[in-house]
Amino acid sequence: MVKSVSRTRVTTFKGNLPSGREDGLAVEEPLEIRIGGRSLTVVMRTPGHDMELAAGLLLSEGIVSSAGQIGAIAHCRDPKDPQHENVLDVRLVPGVSVDWRRLKRSFFSNTSCGLCGKTTIESVKVSTPPLPDDVDGAWVALEVLFRLPRALRAAQKVFEETGGLHACGLFDERGKLLLLREDVGRHNAVDKTIGAALLSGMIPLSRHLVMVSGRASFEIVQKVLVARVPVVCAVSAPSSLAVDLAREANMTLVGFLREKSFNVYSEAERIEGCRIAPVVAGGAAPLVS
Repeated sequence: MVKSVSRTRVTTFKGNLPSGREDGLAVEEPLEIRIGGRSLTVVMRTPGHDMELAAGLLLSEGIVSSAGQIGAIAHCRDPKDPQHENVLDVRLVPGVSVDWRRLKRSFFSNTSCGLCGKTTIESVKVSTPPLPDDVDGAWVALEVLFRLPRALRAAQKVFEETGGLHACGLFDERGKLLLLREDVGRHNAVDKTIGAALLSGMIPLSRHLVMVSGRASFEIVQKVLVARVPVVCAVSAPSSLAVDLAREANMTLVGFLREKSFNVYSEAERIEGCRIAPVVAGGAAPLVS
C-alpha cells in the first residue's frame, strides 16, 4: 500500500508552554526510473502516482512524444530487494529509440530543483515549438482565474494533513478541476499531472489551464509547454527565465494569483478585461488585471 504520510511525535510551543502531540509528515523516498532495464534517473518524490511521474518526465524530456510510444510501466517487484517498490521500469514500444548520448549527463534531481545536475542551459532546453500564435480573442474569464486558488487549495488533501507538499492542478477553460497531484517536489507534481493527462489520452491540452501552488520556474513552464498548455498560473512569482520562455512560446503566464488579483507576464490577450499597466519608475510594470 502506498504511504504518502507518516506519523511522528512533536513538541509544540505556544508562547513558552510546550505540549506533545502527533503530527503528519509528507513521505519522501527515492524513485529510480529505468528504460528497458537501463537506469535513467533517480528522483526524490512522494510515493504515489509513480507511473504518471515517469510518463510525465519522459514527455517533458523529449524521450517520448505520445502515450502510444510507451509500451508498459511497472515497478520492479523483487521481494529480496527492500527498495523494489522504489524502482520503476519503462518499456517503450518497438521502434522507439532513446538517444542515450543526449541524455548522458548527471540526471539526478532533488525536491527543490528539477534541474540539479544538468550542466548547461542548452542541455536543459527541450526542442519544443512555440504555441500557435492565435491569440485573437479572450477565452479565459476573470471569474475562472479568481476561482482557481480556492479550488486548488481545497483539493490538496495530503497538504491539509502535513503542510509539506506542492500541488499542480489541471483545469478546463470553465475552471473545472480535472486532475490534481501533490508531491514534495514542485516539478514532480507537474510531471505527475502531465503524465496522468498523457496516459489518459488528453494531450495536447490546447484549451486548458495549469495552476501550481508555488512559484513558476523555467522548468515548470517548459514541462507545461511540452503538453501544449496555453495558460499557466502560479500562487507565487515567476522567475525571469520562466517569463522569457513564456514570451518566446506564446504562453499566457500568470503570477501572484489570488481570489481578487493577479499579474500577467505574457500573452494577456487570452484573458478577458486585461489591460497594460502604466509605466512606473524603474521600468514597465507587468500586465495586471
